[in-house]
Amino acid sequence: MAAKPSAPAPAANADAAPAKPKSKKLLIIILGAVALLLVLAVAAFFLLQPAAEEELGPDGQPLAPAAAAAPQPPPAFLPLENMVVNLADPGAMRFAQLGVTLQLADAATSDRVTAFMPAIRNGMLRLASQRTAEQLLTPAGKDALAVDILAMVRETTGLPDRGTIPSPVQAVLFTSLIVQ
Repeated sequence: MAAKPSAPAPAANADAAPAKPKSKKLLIIILGAVALLLVLAVAAFFLLQPAAEEELGPDGQPLAPAAAAAPQPPPAFLPLENMVVNLADPGAMRFAQLGVTLQLADAATSDRVTAFMPAIRNGMLRLASQRTAEQLLTPAGKDALAVDILAMVRETTGLPDRGTIPSPVQAVLFTSLIVQ
């Protein structure tokens, strides 16, 4: 029997028709698009950030950079001697020991407050003796006493709040408060 011509081998076809090299255009276009997206993302990040608000002075004009960045000096603290006071509890003898520190704007205010110390201690004793033990044991009662003492100290020293100018007597801080 006669042999049939066999089909050409695949290797023979590969040699006969050389393959076209793949184009690098598509790869370059994709890399360019990715780089463009990165540049746009970075630009959008910097352009869309909220602008830092400038601090304004009392006249509504922006403060100079040095004035805006200047840190505020720390407050001065004036600790007062502990005091014991009779409380206004009906039918029982209750006492409270108060330890108070005043927060002041500066050392000059501390000197002024110290000059009025006998009147301030008297006012504190009178205000605390009007409270009951039940009132002083609650956070709201302590806060109310601190507000009353602060108002009394400001009035006694002549350093109240004046509209937009805050008082140099800033706060009343309890360092101890024991009720028996």
